[in-house]
Amino acid sequence: MEGIVRFGVSMESKLLKQFDELIEKKNYNNRSEAIRDLIRDFIVENQWEAEDVETIGTITYVFNHEVREINDKLTDMQHKHYKNIISTMHVHLDEHNCIEVMIVKGKAKEIVKIADEIISTRGVKHGKLVMTTTGKNL
Repeated sequence: MEGIVRFGVSMESKLLKQFDELIEKKNYNNRSEAIRDLIRDFIVENQWEAEDVETIGTITYVFNHEVREINDKLTDMQHKHYKNIISTMHVHLDEHNCIEVMIVKGKAKEIVKIADEIISTRGVKHGKLVMTTTGKNL
């Protein structure tokens, strides 16, 4: 850490009470740790919006493997974006449904495009993109 800076924050007592209850529930040791995490999350979220910042994330999706040609379509998409895909895990949930978790890296706009393409594929029942930071700028 470079240097620690102390600063004051003013807020309503009701809001502070709710915050203290939440940080205790989340096992934070103190308010400072929780506030640092909130600030980092805010910074990372705004970096995604810049679209040209390198980011990393996961695309998680559930699909019915019996839908015609879905396996081929999903595999083709993965080959098309091989430069952005670090790893993929495939799990059979039951006799009809599978889940895949894909770790992706690249510019935010590229990652969003890949996620949208996969999640909107016929046969994908649900999908979600979770993006985070590579940590270089924090």
